[in-house]
Amino acid sequence: MRKALSSLNFLFTTIFLSIIALIISPFDGRGKAIHKIARFWASTHIRIGGIKVVTSGLDKITAPPYIFMCNHQSALDIYGLLFSLPLSFRWIAKRQLFLIPLFGWALKRAGHISIDRENPREALKAMDEAARKIRDGMNIIIFPEGTRSRDGSLLPFKKGSFSLALRAMVPIVPVGIVGTSTLQPKGSFIPAGKGVIYIHIGEPIPLEGMGRSAKGELMNSVRASIERLIQKGESSND
Repeated sequence: MRKALSSLNFLFTTIFLSIIALIISPFDGRGKAIHKIARFWASTHIRIGGIKVVTSGLDKITAPPYIFMCNHQSALDIYGLLFSLPLSFRWIAKRQLFLIPLFGWALKRAGHISIDRENPREALKAMDEAARKIRDGMNIIIFPEGTRSRDGSLLPFKKGSFSLALRAMVPIVPVGIVGTSTLQPKGSFIPAGKGVIYIHIGEPIPLEGMGRSAKGELMNSVRASIERLIQKGESSND
């Protein structure tokens, strides 16, 4: 019964709220109203799915803008982050998502940033646009692995995320997410059952004084922070 309800909710709220977002987007210059719609969309998915979200470290988010970098296990990560983070943000996402009728159009209107990984020139332009928006005060969420991990292990990081960070020069906030790959495995649209996901927010990593040559060092530092946060979440899950 819960799965059927979750499926109907996913279908109808995604369509209905995408239409609402498209209608109001011309009057929502800073995207705050659309972000509230997205949070409501995520909240219904979480609650109807019987999911509990346990978040720690919100007190560390004090002086945005930030670039949040998170491990990526499941589509449920997106719902969990929308549900738990108390500030407006935008995603950097693959171009294919923006091609989905209604949903993709709403993403574009809301100011989320499309990356075409098969077109380096367009990807570079998108990164420059993202860096400008971040410097102007927009928070961004990136999954530096670039794709979802099937078994929950941390995949290699893409260097482009750190090139963007060093262009924008705002602090990176590492985030570790645990539990989503079990509750909603890769390829699933709805949660498999009730459960808990843990979202642990780490200390912001300042970028002042770092040049482009520090990309590798920065990537290692962020990866180590996310690994520690994942371990913390796994300990909470025991």
